[in-house]
Amino acid sequence: MTKLKTGIGRRSFIKSVSMAGSGLIIGFNWLACKREVENAGVEEEEYVELEMPEEWFELNGYLKVGENGVVTIYSPNPEIGQNVKTSMPMIVAEELDVDWNNVVVEQAPLNTDIFTRQLAGGSQSIRQGWEGLRMAGATARQMLLIAAAKQLEVSESELTVDKGIIKHKASDRTVNYGDIAKAASELEVPEEVELKKNDNFKIIGTSRKNVDGRKIVTGQPLYGLDVDRDDMLIAMIAQPAAFGMQFKSMNADKVKNMPGIVDVFTIDTYPEDMEKEWSDTAAFSKLAVIVGNTTWEVMQAKKALEVEYDLKPDLVKKIQILEKSAGMNDATGMESTDRHKSLMADIGAKKAEVVRRDGDPEKAFKNAAKVIERSYTCPFLAHNCMEPMNFFANVTDEKVELLGPIQTPEYAEKSINKRLGYKLEDIDIQMTRMGGGFGRRLYGHFLVEAAVISKKMGKPIKLVYSREDDMTNGVYRPAYHVTYRAALDENNNLTGFHVNAGGIPESPLFANRFPAGAVDNYLAESWALDTNISVGAFRAPRSNFIAGAEQSFLDELAEEMGQDPIQMRLDMLKRAENDPVGEKNDYDPSRYAVVLELVRDKSNWSDQSAGKARGVSAYYCHNSYVAQILDMSMDDNEPVIDKVTCAVDCGIVVNPDAAKNMVEGGTVDGIGHAMYSQMTFSEGIPQQENFDTYRLIRHSEAPKSIDVYFVENGIDPTGLGEPPFPPIMGALANALYKATGKRFYNQPFINELNSGTKTVKG
Repeated sequence: MTKLKTGIGRRSFIKSVSMAGSGLIIGFNWLACKREVENAGVEEEEYVELEMPEEWFELNGYLKVGENGVVTIYSPNPEIGQNVKTSMPMIVAEELDVDWNNVVVEQAPLNTDIFTRQLAGGSQSIRQGWEGLRMAGATARQMLLIAAAKQLEVSESELTVDKGIIKHKASDRTVNYGDIAKAASELEVPEEVELKKNDNFKIIGTSRKNVDGRKIVTGQPLYGLDVDRDDMLIAMIAQPAAFGMQFKSMNADKVKNMPGIVDVFTIDTYPEDMEKEWSDTAAFSKLAVIVGNTTWEVMQAKKALEVEYDLKPDLVKKIQILEKSAGMNDATGMESTDRHKSLMADIGAKKAEVVRRDGDPEKAFKNAAKVIERSYTCPFLAHNCMEPMNFFANVTDEKVELLGPIQTPEYAEKSINKRLGYKLEDIDIQMTRMGGGFGRRLYGHFLVEAAVISKKMGKPIKLVYSREDDMTNGVYRPAYHVTYRAALDENNNLTGFHVNAGGIPESPLFANRFPAGAVDNYLAESWALDTNISVGAFRAPRSNFIAGAEQSFLDELAEEMGQDPIQMRLDMLKRAENDPVGEKNDYDPSRYAVVLELVRDKSNWSDQSAGKARGVSAYYCHNSYVAQILDMSMDDNEPVIDKVTCAVDCGIVVNPDAAKNMVEGGTVDGIGHAMYSQMTFSEGIPQQENFDTYRLIRHSEAPKSIDVYFVENGIDPTGLGEPPFPPIMGALANALYKATGKRFYNQPFINELNSGTKTVKG
C-alpha cells in the first residue's frame, strides 16, 4: 500500500481551519506531498438536487464537509474543456471515500498559499496532482475515522467506511461524515496516511458526468463572455493591421460622440521598463482603446476610428539583416509567407547546429547503397478558440478584481503586480470555464490590458476581442520545416538516420525521441529563424508538426525497405529496448510497442481489403504513448474518413468517458489542422481574419467513427489532452498516400490534394 507523508506538523499541512456551525473545512497544499513507498462494477450516476448545509464557510481552496454529510471539493486547475473540474475532485473523493452523489464541485480561485501549479498546460494537471489530490482525500478520511473512533469508543481499526458512512460492524452502529465533522476538525493532522490500492478504487476508473454538463446545455453563465456586473463598461481594442507596425496616432474626436461611447484613448500594455513574465507574450503593446456601454456600440465606434501606424525601426533593421543574408530584396521588415518558405528552404539548414550524434552518420551516408531524403513543412496556425479572448477587471485604489478565462492565473497575478504595482495579496483572480484554450490562453496579455483599461477608467470593464482581433493578434503556432534522410545498405537495411529541423522562430526537434536509440548512426540538427510575428504554445507544442512528418517519413522508408510499416517500427523499438544506442533516449520502447501492437490488433491491420486506404502512426509526448490507424476512402477527390482506431497508454484513466472524449477531440482536431488550416501573410498582414477564409474541419469531414482503447497497466496517470493530437497527422498523410498514390509533404494537405499534380518528393 502506498504511504504518503502529509507534511511536518500541523502548521505545514493545515493552512486554515475555520468553523461554521458543524462544518469541517480542511485546507492543504494539494501538491506538496512526497512518495515514501512505491506501489505498483459502475453504479448508475444520477442527477440529484442536494440539500445544502445550513451554512457554508466560504474559503478559497478547501475541502468542506457540511453537517448533513454533503462535501464541497474545490477544483484548483483552470478548466478548458479537458474535464479536470470533474476528474481532479474525483481523485479527492476516491480517497475521502464519499458518495460521489453527495459531492459539490466548485472552481477554486487562484490561491498560491494553498495550491501549486494552478496551470492548464502541458497535459500535466492530473499527472502532477495525482499524489497530492489523493493525499488530501486520504488525510481527511483518516481524521474523520479517528473522530468516529473516539465518539463510538472503539478502536479505529474496527471501523470501515463506505460512501461517507462510517460503520462499527460489531455493534452495528454508524455515523456519517457530517456527524463528526466538527470533532474531526479539532484533531492533529496525521503525519502519514495510507492510500488505497488500485484494486479498491470505486470512483477512479469509472465514468462520471461532467459536473458542468447540465449548466452547459441549459445555457447557464459559465464563461468569461457571460460575466455581467452592475456599472460594467465594455472595452475593445484597435491593433495594427500588420506585424512589424506600431501605433502612431488616431482621430479619437470622430468617434467619442457616437452613441454609447464613453471614452477613446491609448494604452501601453507593457512599458519598456517593465519586467515581463514568459506569459506576457503579445503582438502589440501600444493599443487604441474604445470604451462604451454595449458591445455593439463599441464595435461600431471601432470600425469608424481612424488610426495611423508606422514601421517599428528595430524590426526593420532585424529583418533587413536576415533577408540580406538570404539574398532577398525589399527588406522592409514586413514579412510574407512566400519569403518564409524561401528562407526556411534556402538558409535554414545552413544555420543548423548538431544537437545529437550517435556513431558515424557521415560515414553511413557516404557508404550507403541508397539514400532516401524527404522534406516536410507546415504553416503558422491560429488557435481560434470558440470563445474569443476576454476578461473582466475592476481595479480600485485598494484592490484588483479579475474574472475570466486564463490558463496561467499565477503568472498573470505576477504580471499585474509588476504592471500596476499592487501587492499580490490585493490581486484577486477568479477563473471561469473556458471556451477553448489550446495554449492560446497561456498568454495573458488580454488580462493585463483589461486591468490597465479599468485602472484608467476607474470603472469595472469587460474587455472583448472580436474574432478578427483574436485571429490577427498573433501568438500563433510557428511555421516549421524538417528534412529527413535515411541511409540503406545493399540489402535495404537501415544504417543511418539524419533529421534537420527548424522553423520560424523555433525548431520542432526532439533529438532524443524515437527513432533515436534505435539506429547505430544517428544525427539530429536544429535551427531557427527570427520573426516579428508573435508565436506561442499550440496544442502539443512542436510535436504537433514533427510527429506527423516523422511518421510519414517512416512509412515511406518502410515501403523503400519492403517492410510492413508497423512491423518495421516494432523491430526498431525492440532494438531500442534490448540494445539501445545512446543514453538520453526519453521514451520507453516497451510501452511504445504496446500501443502499436494494440492498435494493430484492434483495427485488424492485416485486413488490407480493396477500397480501404489505411495509414498508421504512433508517437510519444507529454509522458504518454498513442498509436492510431486511419481508414479512408475517396469520393470525387474528397477524402472520406471512415474510421480511426486509437490505442493510448496514459497510465490509470480517472474518468473513462471523459478520457475517450479527449482522444476523440484531439483526433478530429489534428485531422482538421493538418488537412485544412493555415495562416498566411502578405507584407505583414494576416490573410485570414475570420472563418470565411480560415478553414476548419467540418462535421461532414470528421471520422464517421473513432474507436479508443486504453492500455491497462496500473501506472500513475500521465498526459492525455495533447498526446492524441500529433500522431493522427501522420496517419492521415499515410492514408492519403494509399488512397491517391501521392505523398503529402506540405500542410495543409488540401492544397496538394487539389493541385491536380503529383507531389514532388524531396
